Amino acid sequence: MTTVAYQGEPGANSHMAALEAFPEVETLACATFEDAFNAVTSGSADLAMIPIDNTVAGRVADIHVLLPDTSLQIIGEHFLRIRFSLMGVPGATIEGAREVHSHVHALAQCRGFIRAHGLTPVVAGDTAGSAREVSEWGDPTRLSIAPPLAAERYGLTVLASDIEDEKHNTTRFVVLAPPRAYPQAGTDQYVTSFVFRVRNIPAALYKALGGFATNGVNMTRLESYMVEGRFAATMFMVDVEGHPDEPALARALEELAFFSTEVRVLGVFPAHPRRFGAHTG
Repeated sequence: MTTVAYQGEPGANSHMAALEAFPEVETLACATFEDAFNAVTSGSADLAMIPIDNTVAGRVADIHVLLPDTSLQIIGEHFLRIRFSLMGVPGATIEGAREVHSHVHALAQCRGFIRAHGLTPVVAGDTAGSAREVSEWGDPTRLSIAPPLAAERYGLTVLASDIEDEKHNTTRFVVLAPPRAYPQAGTDQYVTSFVFRVRNIPAALYKALGGFATNGVNMTRLESYMVEGRFAATMFMVDVEGHPDEPALARALEELAFFSTEVRVLGVFPAHPRRFGAHTG
C-alpha cells in the first residue's frame, strides 16, 4: 500500500490533506518537514504531502529553502479548505475556559473568535499536537483550536466549528515523489514549477521574465528569497501554467535560461481543479 508522509501529529491539516487526496493510503506522521522529505528519500514512504502556501498566512516557512535542495520531484498539488474547531475535554465549555492552545498561524487565523470569547491564546508547536496535549491534561479550562479530525483522534468534544476568521482560508499542498519522467503533454492542463537565479546584469530579471509575457504564458506564482547569506544573491521560485514540451513555454524557458545562471525544474504536474476556481467547499 502507498504510504504518504506529512509533517505534524495525527489529526493535523497535512494529515487531512493526505487522506483527502489519497483516501486509500497509509500515512506517516513526521516531526519536521525535513523528516517527511527524508522518509520519501529513504524509501520509508512513497510520497510526501507538503504545504507550500496559504491564502491567509502566505508562504509556508522553510519550504522555499527545502524544495530546491531536495532530489524529490513535485508530481501533484492539492488544495485543502482550512476549517478550525474549538475543542476541549468532555464537559468543557467555552464560558468556563481560560486558555486556548494551537499553532501560531491557527491562533492568528482565529483571532476574532478568540478575542470575542475572552480567551488567552497560548502557542503550541502543532494544531493537532495542542489537541493531544489538551486531552492529556484533562483540564476543562484549557481548550484547543485544531482541525475536526483531531477531535476524533484524541477524544475531545467540539465546542464550536468553522471558527476561522476568513472563510476562503485554503492551503495549497504539493505532492513529492522520487524522480520520474514528466507526464506527456496532452489535453490536460499542467503546471510547471521551477527555480532560477538571474545573471548579475542590469534589467536581468525584466529580460528573463519577458519571454513568458511575449509567449503568452501565465505566471501564477513568483517569489524571491535570499541565498548563500548574501543580499545580492537572489533565487526566484515560479509556477507557470503549461508543459515544457508546449512550444510557448519551451520558448519562454529558453529565453529565461539565457539571462539566468541557474534554472531548475522542480516538477511538471496536472493542475488541480481548485486552481481554476472550482471550489471544494
